[in-house]
Amino acid sequence: MSVFTRPYDTLLEDFQETARPQREWVEGRGLLLIAGHFLSGVGAGGWVFASAYGDRPGEVASVVVLALSGLAHLLFLGHPERFWRMVRVRTSWVGRGFLGLNVLLASAIAYLALTLAAGAADTVAARALWGVSLAGAALVMVYKGNVYAVCRAIPFWNSPLLPILYVAYALRGGVALLLLFLPWRGAGVDQRLLELLELWIGLSAGVCILFYLTIMAGASVGARRSVEDLLRGRAAAAFYGGVVGFGLAIPLAVGLWNALAPVSLGLLAAVGAASLVGDFYVKYAIAKAGRYLPHVPTAR
Repeated sequence: MSVFTRPYDTLLEDFQETARPQREWVEGRGLLLIAGHFLSGVGAGGWVFASAYGDRPGEVASVVVLALSGLAHLLFLGHPERFWRMVRVRTSWVGRGFLGLNVLLASAIAYLALTLAAGAADTVAARALWGVSLAGAALVMVYKGNVYAVCRAIPFWNSPLLPILYVAYALRGGVALLLLFLPWRGAGVDQRLLELLELWIGLSAGVCILFYLTIMAGASVGARRSVEDLLRGRAAAAFYGGVVGFGLAIPLAVGLWNALAPVSLGLLAAVGAASLVGDFYVKYAIAKAGRYLPHVPTAR
């Protein structure tokens, strides 16, 4: 087990904690899981907006990002050749996410092939494939937060607010992905609408984070320790630098500046890149701040 390969001092320090930090999903190979959740959210959100706009580069980029997310998930597994065993849709959010990702990828690729061959996206078959792809995208965006939320042993994750936060960041990540292409596709997309979506979803995500931390700060001991880790502990650098700095401050500052005077397409693309950095660090910081209480048998 990987727990026995860690330095002895780290193990000893963890066992002395009342609320022990989880490390499996955020250190070493666990970074692949963080990357997989980040990429799947960005890809699903990007597909929703790109396919709605008819933005071909955005659609292709979304499919590529989704494929990379599947690869990251596969490499995270201890035995990748046994991936088929996690398909338990009725009982597992991991299985539902696996199903959603495969449905989304298959229908999105078929949709792209059909629309490229037919030269139009308004055929019955194309519309049906698009509808299936949107259902797959919705399942992908919903499953990630629920994978964490069902972990009752980690109080900071065990909240119905976490899936909502992850969906908000998936949508924002999708808009950010499209912003990256503005310098090359500025005349082919509704630039103003993308800017408004990025600003609105960014504000909504910021409010969700603040509300989530406020609720968790008044919850159990483990949840309170996790909030302390985010604000002034082991996850503070990722939270303030990645989530607040790149993910909120830069996009909101440029968004307000753009409301007063138009900014360049290159700067908007940079905002998209900063937003994506922030989206990654949201997943990383939440995973790193996770702590669970060791089981203490009831005295007889």
